[in-house]
Amino acid sequence: MAPNDSAETTGEATGTAVGRRKAARYIVPVAVAGVAAATIGLVPALANSGDPDLPKISAQELIEKIAASDEEQLSGTFKISTDLGLPLDGLAGSLLPGAGEDGGKGAAAPEDKLMELTSGTHTLRVAVDGPEKQRLSILGKASEYNVIHNRGEVWAYDSQSDEVYHSKAPEGHGDADAEKEPKAPKGAPATPKDFAEQALAAVGDTTSVTVDGTAQVAGRDAYQLVIKPKQSGSTVGSVRIAVDAENGVPLKFTLAASDGGKAVVDAGFTKVDFARPAASTFDFTPPKGAKVTEADELEHGKGGEDGIGAAEKSLQEKFSGQIPGLEGLGGLEGSEGVNVIGEGWTSVAAIEIPGGKGLLPPAGSGDVPAEAQGFLDALGDKVTGKFGSGTVFKTRLVNALLTDDGKVYVGAVTKDELVRVANGAK
Repeated sequence: MAPNDSAETTGEATGTAVGRRKAARYIVPVAVAGVAAATIGLVPALANSGDPDLPKISAQELIEKIAASDEEQLSGTFKISTDLGLPLDGLAGSLLPGAGEDGGKGAAAPEDKLMELTSGTHTLRVAVDGPEKQRLSILGKASEYNVIHNRGEVWAYDSQSDEVYHSKAPEGHGDADAEKEPKAPKGAPATPKDFAEQALAAVGDTTSVTVDGTAQVAGRDAYQLVIKPKQSGSTVGSVRIAVDAENGVPLKFTLAASDGGKAVVDAGFTKVDFARPAASTFDFTPPKGAKVTEADELEHGKGGEDGIGAAEKSLQEKFSGQIPGLEGLGGLEGSEGVNVIGEGWTSVAAIEIPGGKGLLPPAGSGDVPAEAQGFLDALGDKVTGKFGSGTVFKTRLVNALLTDDGKVYVGAVTKDELVRVANGAK
């Protein structure tokens, strides 16, 4: 690998860059790929064809290069996969907000369809022409799902079910640029840049940031930025971002777990072109005979806002658009019944369950059939400590401790760290 300067940065050192980063326009607004509370991973982007010899650059300069990137046109292909380490296929979707037949909006709504990206492997195409035109396509074996945003109109079409979803993108608000740019429903990251935005937001005193050589991704020369927690106890091992050496666009994103093995998230373009896509790319007319559902029809329908409990809705809104473990749990601070313990990569959300009763009946209580109890035991690990007793449910990124007396501790931390936090909680 070509040599590059490596340097640690602190919250103070990155403050200016992060501020500039927030001001930079997203290449694909999160709105276009509206996935709620998802942890998505992208499969490695083709084999690197060599490590280019590029001028040296510091971590601070590379972060600033990402923040200053103003590319507004591109088209490309990338693949999506994830390895959360869940014990059962499909369990990830059932644990995420909006999942399930009764929990979503139905029809071809993006929030529901794109939840499928939280498991398995998928090939996607993306096209962008500024803040008003974006298209995301999920390619199936014999079908295609498209989300198109064109000047305030959002269309989604599922060729398999022949269903169409239509909505108006609400006008943005909050700053001068946002007021000019329509935004689609918020959701989780979709491209390497979206992931990188979130990872860089976590950079602070608890984080080490270095430049570690170069790479070539999708035929583009790139620098490799590496982000690592300084704290012990996090399930996040490192984040590696390949940054286009010419324009500062993140081309590949890899999130490695602290326990090693296959990456939890691996995001990379296989093909990318920064030329303006053809205008026809963003045109859409519902096919003849397709069922068209308007967003207004679903607003108060099954699984809509009226069907979501206040607490569940609050948590959905707090986690929407985040990969747990990258931006921490600071957004939950102040929520009713939620207390955030610690900071940075090892922050843990402590949640009080009303009534002081656990979500799961104590083992041996007879309240759960033996077969069901055996199934629950297989999913979690029984633990004890000063806090009492409970069960830890684990993935490779986010773990949760459910105590028998009605408390929940959740974070991107190890089982031992959860027990330690629970023991010290007041």
